[in-house]
Amino acid sequence: MGAQLRVYRQRIKSTQSMGKLFKAMELIATSRIGKARARVAASLPYANAITRAVSAVASQSEIDHPLTTEPEQIRRAAVLVLTSNRGLAGSYSASVLKQLEQLTGLLQGEGKEVKTYLVGNKAQAYFQFRNRSFERSWTESTDAPQFSTAREISKVLLDDFATEYEDGGVDEIHVVYTRFKSMVVQEPTVIRLLPLEVAEEEVTDSSDLLPLYEYEPEPEAVLDALLPRYIESRIFNAMLQAAASELAARQRAMKSASDNASDLVKKFTRLANTARQAEITQELSEIVAGADSLSAS
Repeated sequence: MGAQLRVYRQRIKSTQSMGKLFKAMELIATSRIGKARARVAASLPYANAITRAVSAVASQSEIDHPLTTEPEQIRRAAVLVLTSNRGLAGSYSASVLKQLEQLTGLLQGEGKEVKTYLVGNKAQAYFQFRNRSFERSWTESTDAPQFSTAREISKVLLDDFATEYEDGGVDEIHVVYTRFKSMVVQEPTVIRLLPLEVAEEEVTDSSDLLPLYEYEPEPEAVLDALLPRYIESRIFNAMLQAAASELAARQRAMKSASDNASDLVKKFTRLANTARQAEITQELSEIVAGADSLSAS
């Protein structure tokens, strides 16, 4: 009984230590989620404004621009996937990677080659463990993304898009990330960046019409200047939403782990009390039996 009681006490101590760790990580994620949500909200006005500008140029001008024209045959696609650097965030990265596998299967089913670009250690480890190739990876801080990283990713993807197929270029670009909707709902999402599918997000007034512009210089030059910035803003907004989703998932996972640790401490405490009571009962029985033997002799 004594050995069993020691085991329960050790488990109580270790579980309490883990519970403190889970609680600390929950509080850290909670303190950061507010800033992450504020960054998402702050990025939307610029993203919406440049989306409207690109939409106006593309819809009001009869031009044949490589970034807005659907190619006759799409033979190779680039896929950018955004995951986290660290775990302990529930199924956050697993859900994004599952969405990536579905998209990859769909593209390959259409006869397209797939070039994959990774953001986050989780995606890199996923591919390396399965001995699968990828073009490039970025493992900078995923819960606090920087615009410089988004600009670098955008440049790499646009360079590949501008390269001919025979030289390893791609015909379309997709992004797989987690859209932040609320603290409870984060949705794995796939968007196609290029060829351009102009879709305005977070529109507050559906009656708004696209403004009429007079172009100086020509619309082609305007698109040449706007589209790289448009792609940068879309990628950066996706990174910000993924960061907010990661922190929300980690906060929720750590709260659940902390609650489970508290339940385990209560369970082991009851078992330890039961074992202690059984040990006391056994000791009393041995004392009474010894006293009876002495009195009988």
